[in-house]
Amino acid sequence: QVKLVESGGGLVQPGGSLRLSCAASGTFFTIDNMGWYRQAPGKQRELVASITPGGNTDYADSVKGRFTISRDNAKYTVYLQMNSLKPEDTAVYYCSADVTIAAYPTQTTGNYWGQGTQVTVSS
Repeated sequence: QVKLVESGGGLVQPGGSLRLSCAASGTFFTIDNMGWYRQAPGKQRELVASITPGGNTDYADSVKGRFTISRDNAKYTVYLQMNSLKPEDTAVYYCSADVTIAAYPTQTTGNYWGQGTQVTVSS
């Protein structure tokens, strides 16, 4: 009932910037916390940044000061602005959302993931 569609990935040179977007669609009541994760080859998936409905944010130490997460609740979209990109940022990036999909007969929530988008930082 809920689909997250990511866009904005690609190839960029070190020091460059990319902006990732993830829009939610389908049937749902509210979108709660949203976040971005990444997974590099041979490594575990890690949390990059998260944001609450009210705009409170949290970042991994490795990206703090370079990345900015934001959201547009009217558009059901979360963004990740990535600046000063480094080769070690190369990974598949996934967006995630905690979603309330029903309130009747009981409140129902779920965690949903996008399909992932490749970010490659290389000269």
